[in-house]
Amino acid sequence: MADRNGFFYFLLVSVLVSVAIISSDALSTSFYQTVCPKALPTIKKVVTDAVNRERRMGASLLRLHFHDCFVNGCDGSILLDITNGEKTANGNINSARGFEVVDRIKSEVNKVCGAQVVSCADILAVAARDSVVQLGGKTWKVELGRRDSTTASEDDANNSLPSPFMDLNALINNFKKAGLDEKDLVVLSGGHTIGLAQCSRFKNRIYNESNIDPLFARNRKLTCPASGGDNKLAPLDPTAAKFDTRYFENLVRRRGLLHSDQVLFNGASTDALVKRYSSNAAAFAADFGKSMIKMGRNKPLEGNSGQIRVNCRRIN
Repeated sequence: MADRNGFFYFLLVSVLVSVAIISSDALSTSFYQTVCPKALPTIKKVVTDAVNRERRMGASLLRLHFHDCFVNGCDGSILLDITNGEKTANGNINSARGFEVVDRIKSEVNKVCGAQVVSCADILAVAARDSVVQLGGKTWKVELGRRDSTTASEDDANNSLPSPFMDLNALINNFKKAGLDEKDLVVLSGGHTIGLAQCSRFKNRIYNESNIDPLFARNRKLTCPASGGDNKLAPLDPTAAKFDTRYFENLVRRRGLLHSDQVLFNGASTDALVKRYSSNAAAFAADFGKSMIKMGRNKPLEGNSGQIRVNCRRIN
């Protein structure tokens, strides 16, 4: 009898998912309310556990969603283990992490939903939000209903991901291609209030750039030698495990770690926004949620496009 009930539950969920897929022509904050109401609480539980075990994981999960959305839209393509995929692109190789946490989330939601309901792309979007909240940030309503890509391209990632060496104009153009404006650029760069960066990403800045606080540069040189040590890590801001406004405060003081950070406050059009967020935590929190929602709308696969992957690392 239990097996029979389980079969009917599976069938019911499958029908509901099919209806949702056929009728979906836009993302929705209530996408899983009917087909699997336990999906979002399950994601939150796994993310909370992972971040509590390693605070850095929150930044890693946020970055996965960001890097996913910038390459052909928010479609879970960064998760695929395929030859010449996005994982081996310059912006991801030896730095993108958190894949095991996503695997765990996927396994758990598959269990509670009883069918392939939750896409890997949506898991990234929700995990990013839950990570920010777990590290002290404010929540926002994530729009859901994305489906997963069946392809991933290293070349596309190399051509699409913003680089830590970009100047302001290059960053503005890069974000524009993803449907994001200057305000989104500043706000989403504020995600660097959590996490770490490799020495290779900021070495040139601390040794060769002039728009940098000398004491800050000297301290960073202690753990990032002029030669070697490229994989050594440094915090992107002094409170790297807390989602706050210290990132913007640092920029005002010429203590941005990456070149692409400091160009946001260097006498150009984005200075005013940096200054505002450096002293207005409420404004930053509100605008960060809005920009994350906007980024999450970048070319999602919907309806019958793509698939719902059984395993986020592989095509069905």
